[in-house]
Amino acid sequence: QVRLVESGGGLVQPGGSLRLSCKASGINFKIYNMAWYRQAPGKQRELVAHILSTGSTNYTDSLKGRFTISRDNAYRMLYLQMNSLEPDDTAVYFCNKAPVPFDYWGRGTQVTVAS
Repeated sequence: QVRLVESGGGLVQPGGSLRLSCKASGINFKIYNMAWYRQAPGKQRELVAHILSTGSTNYTDSLKGRFTISRDNAYRMLYLQMNSLEPDDTAVYFCNKAPVPFDYWGRGTQVTVAS
């Protein structure tokens, strides 16, 4: 069955960077459009960035230029490079397929941006 394991989060100062990773198993990863989602405290989960099976990418407008999504199909890995982080980026970050995610969600990885 599908399993998604996110990692790479942590505490970072405003303006800092983090690289998130997601390891997928139990699925034919390369055929799926994948995405990073995030959920901030008290808010609904939102899609941050997605990458098609072809490699084309798309981002939430407010994040363009700061976040970069990428994938390595050979290793079933999804990545999110986050630069110039802001306190509003504080959230739990999840990976899943897009636009309709699997019912299964991993535990996510916590990103906290604070001085």
